[in-house]
Amino acid sequence: MALPALVAAGLSPVTANASSTVALVPGSVASAWVYRRDLVPVGDTSTRALTAVSVIGGGLGAGLLLALPAVSFDAAVPWLLAFATVVLAFGRRVSRAVSEARGHAVGMSPRAVLLGQFLLAVYGGYFGGAVGIMMLAVWSIGLGLDTSTGNPMRVAQITAIYLSATGLFLLASDALSAPRLLAAMLVGAVAGGVAGARIARRLPAWLLRAVILTTAVTMTVLYFLRG
Repeated sequence: MALPALVAAGLSPVTANASSTVALVPGSVASAWVYRRDLVPVGDTSTRALTAVSVIGGGLGAGLLLALPAVSFDAAVPWLLAFATVVLAFGRRVSRAVSEARGHAVGMSPRAVLLGQFLLAVYGGYFGGAVGIMMLAVWSIGLGLDTSTGNPMRVAQITAIYLSATGLFLLASDALSAPRLLAAMLVGAVAGGVAGARIARRLPAWLLRAVILTTAVTMTVLYFLRG
């Protein structure tokens, strides 16, 4: 995890969070480029509208990070991650169960999808930890969207959030105060973004889901131990 490593290196939590977001942007853009032909709409929601909401929410979340104390929110992060992990693990089963009980498929309206995406984007700009996992969790339980099918759009929306937040961080924070650490993270993020996206495209759906779930569980445990 980039954030704990930067904090351990001596950066303040806010600066570390801003720096890690800035460092992740190139890798995220690289992943989005690899996935550009695999994008599938989220339900009936316009991809353009979804991306616009991600940009606006990401910028707002970054502004909140710079303006508000992070102590109380940081305490809630492990629980948010745990919730997202549980929903991601059982979301499709819950979606199917609800569909069977109602007699028709579960489907969030485009307005509900955009509202959920806005809240997730604010969270992503403010903190960012596992925001992609939370997206997949919401789409899974709300739309029954398969993890592998939704993964390219997840990457694209994370990129939109990070780009928006990074613009504000570069202007109003001291995210560039540790240039060597930032440069090392940038190199790793780009290499990981390209390689990770290419590998994920070749993985079977069940294996990709297992990898994402394992990552989610690991992140949740690490944040609980950190707290």
